[in-house]
Amino acid sequence: MQNSPRNSGTVQTPGTAQTPDAAQNPDTAPDAAPDAGEVQSAAPRDERRPRIGIPVRLSSSADPDPRVAKANNLFGCIVSLIRDVGGEPVLLTAESLEAGPSGEPNSGTADGGTSDGDRAPDAPEALDGVVLPGGGDVDPRLYGEAPGPTLYDVNAEQDRLDIAVARRALDAGTPVLGICRGHQLLNVLYGGTLVQDMTPGTVPHRQIPAAANRPWVWHEVTITPGSKVAKMYAAAEFPEAGGTAPAGEGEAPTGDTDSGDVRAMEVKIASGHHQAVDRVAPGLLVTAVADDGTVEALEDPERWVASVQWHPEAMELTEEQRLAPFRVFVEACRTR
Repeated sequence: MQNSPRNSGTVQTPGTAQTPDAAQNPDTAPDAAPDAGEVQSAAPRDERRPRIGIPVRLSSSADPDPRVAKANNLFGCIVSLIRDVGGEPVLLTAESLEAGPSGEPNSGTADGGTSDGDRAPDAPEALDGVVLPGGGDVDPRLYGEAPGPTLYDVNAEQDRLDIAVARRALDAGTPVLGICRGHQLLNVLYGGTLVQDMTPGTVPHRQIPAAANRPWVWHEVTITPGSKVAKMYAAAEFPEAGGTAPAGEGEAPTGDTDSGDVRAMEVKIASGHHQAVDRVAPGLLVTAVADDGTVEALEDPERWVASVQWHPEAMELTEEQRLAPFRVFVEACRTR
């Protein structure tokens, strides 16, 4: 068992809780999400399927803010992608964290209701990996600040669920991948802070105003060679090399030595966020940045924990670009 994140004890649960519209949102399996049958060769056929926990989204897509429905749809995309690359998605609710009558963990829907509804033990520490998906803003009180006027979809129950899942996974040494909100939440959990509302600058990070039919802006990020995130994207850029590429001439790969020698790369990503990492938490390394200095990826060098501010699941990407990062993560969960 690995140590808990540094400063993880500094996170305090807000005293007031919102009541979500649904404990397990049926809107999170979009029609646009790829079906497992559409990707015949993505998932290994003869190997164990690692069980990957994903905390459910608690806000209803009926919310007038289009960002809520978008987050719920992207949740469904992540569930499908995990399945397509050989993982078994396990949806996590508050009940997943409670012991059953026999002391065994409760079970949750293994696939989000998108296929046969198999049930599996789903305590975070019993899983092979955890993905922390996107969603509304993290309550600033969790990192010692008063809430500002630009926050959206702050949900105390969602914060409690995501933090509990993340903390228990980290305590157990379970691999964790954070996406957008999940990236920000990991920084807060480790003891860092967030920018509550980004000032427009040289790199656009979101559509203004927010619109469901214009979900992304696209910009490049520079990924640190040798990092976990570099390997995830080398898998898309260099699939014929097994997801690795040689270091560029004169470059010395740094970071995670398990991720292979990969060269620094520029990757165009799908961006849609108004908050960002401010003070980087102790124990986390910055492994990707935008041209304006925005922290776009973080990882823990002592364990398989990585996060990205962007959306690798965006439907506008090619099939291989969407599958490759999740394939690398699921393989890390399989072999840990």
